Amino acid sequence: MVVHRTVAVNGINMVVAEQGEGPLVLLLHGWPETSHSWRHQIGPLADAGYRVVAPDQRGFGRTDRPAGVEQYTMLHLVGDVVGLIEALGEEPAIVVGHDWGAPVAWHTALLRPDLVRGVAGISVPPAPRAPAPPLSLLRAHFGEGFYQIYFQRPGVAEAEFGADIRATFRTLLGGSAQAPVVQDGEGFLDRFTTPEQMPDWLEDEDIDVAVESFERSGFTGGLNWYRNIDRNWELLAPWHDARITPPAYYLCGENDLTRAFTDSTAMAKAAADLRGVVDVAGAGHWVQLERPDEVNAALLGFFGSL
Repeated sequence: MVVHRTVAVNGINMVVAEQGEGPLVLLLHGWPETSHSWRHQIGPLADAGYRVVAPDQRGFGRTDRPAGVEQYTMLHLVGDVVGLIEALGEEPAIVVGHDWGAPVAWHTALLRPDLVRGVAGISVPPAPRAPAPPLSLLRAHFGEGFYQIYFQRPGVAEAEFGADIRATFRTLLGGSAQAPVVQDGEGFLDRFTTPEQMPDWLEDEDIDVAVESFERSGFTGGLNWYRNIDRNWELLAPWHDARITPPAYYLCGENDLTRAFTDSTAMAKAAADLRGVVDVAGAGHWVQLERPDEVNAALLGFFGSL
């Protein structure tokens, strides 16, 4: 049975979902999600003999939302994970992340390898530090309308997503996306086609959870993660060309849109002990929801190798 509780971590109160006993596994959600995005993983991984903990990360769900943009850097996010491992009384842990949670997982393994038994990323691969500030590279390649640049404008994306939160999540979770480059006069959601009927892996109750969560939290905390992309590049300069040393694993849906702007060819350069790369045929970005049995089996296979 999943238990929700609040843990004091790194100067904030973090709400976690927890189940099981055994080696610690942390599941880090992405944007715009909460711990609910791991609803098909928590039970099966716990039943397989692991203590599974999925937090609402900084700025999301019932976890605290600091006011300053600068309080959402990668160092803060990794600090939250480190603090959570310590608060749970476990070390080292297996750290798994999806979407934005994947870079947090990769950087936790990079910065604190002593606390990480193994690290797995879903959707976003491990990557070496960029040769220049990332937003400048994205502008040069995709133009000013690339969604990560669109998200830099204070209040703009918040107003778009908050205008009708239910419609926002029906579109983001259930829709299909074109190239994520916002055209003049458009919003980010205009890049998506929303089906009349949601996919069979997405229940109305799941949309309800998302609506209730983001009505409470708003969107600014999560968007602040994007607003630190260049600041992260500056802060992580001491680790330029450093490699992730704990055992690593990568999984991605075959049709994940992030493939258009991430470089999976550099994984071996970024991770010294890359133990597996899995493409889930026919799956999209929300692969852990679309194909939970395959994702769970793959993760347990990786966990068993550690």
